[in-house]
Amino acid sequence: MKQVTILPNDANQRVDKFLTKSYPNLPQSMLYKAIRKKDIKLNGKRCEISTRLQTGDVLTMYLKDEFFVQSPKEYDFLKAPVKINVLYEDENIMILDKKPGLIVHPDEHYHFDSLIARVQHYLYDRGEYDPAQENAFAPALINRIDRNTGGIVMAAKNAETLRIMNEKVKNREMDKRYLCVVCGVPEKKHDTLAGYLEKNESQNRVYITNRKTDESRSIRTRYTVLETRRDYSLLEVELLTGRTHQIRAHMASIGHPLAGDGKYGKNADNKKSGFPYQALYAYKLTFRFTSDAGILNYLNGRTFKAEKVWFLDEFHAFPK
Repeated sequence: MKQVTILPNDANQRVDKFLTKSYPNLPQSMLYKAIRKKDIKLNGKRCEISTRLQTGDVLTMYLKDEFFVQSPKEYDFLKAPVKINVLYEDENIMILDKKPGLIVHPDEHYHFDSLIARVQHYLYDRGEYDPAQENAFAPALINRIDRNTGGIVMAAKNAETLRIMNEKVKNREMDKRYLCVVCGVPEKKHDTLAGYLEKNESQNRVYITNRKTDESRSIRTRYTVLETRRDYSLLEVELLTGRTHQIRAHMASIGHPLAGDGKYGKNADNKKSGFPYQALYAYKLTFRFTSDAGILNYLNGRTFKAEKVWFLDEFHAFPK
């Protein structure tokens, strides 16, 4: 038998989701059978798979101990550097300025160093995150950007913040602005581009078309030309939809790829610009909540800006 008390970061989860994350050695078939047979009880009573857990609830599981055995863990995030650029931080949320070259989540090539690993290491060192004290929650990123794109990324310190912010992202209750340098000078100084984006997973790239297909998704990208320097233009971009590589691919589709973009641009233009990777930065974030944000209502209306955009000095050095 095992008993577990539900902590604040575990609340509002379904019983089956919580148990699956907390006890990976427990087969799902056995989990569902145990709930049906009342071998798993909530506060001493029968529960359903879909029952939502609340802080302070007690789950009692009349199952073999072998299903709850967890191997001693070596926390991979402790192998990541602690260096992060924090624009804002409180007890609920972190707003970070990710530099180009750092991936946001681990992959097969960069298993130990990522932005989320650095965040978890940072919070662990400050005593704000201890995996041993959590049943299923770990600090998590709210949004993501490409490895070689710099800019603002949000991280949630607790499960309630993550739930609220995931909903706000879904409902587009934030205004995110990007700066980028494109090759050439767009004909229109201000425009809203529309089209369809189709992702090719094997190539890790996307394609823009004017026709809807079963695999494509609609996109809208709004830009304003801020300044031109002969062969290049500095743009502020607003994503009206948020798709993979949207800005990079959409600007390239109208003949103005981002300077330094090896995937969607031209080698000759990139070599001429001298930029080592795409000149794109998520430089400004404004919270514009249109519905209740619970514990995060205090963020509504606030704006955060990156302190330094790496390519601006280089752009202003280009001849006019």
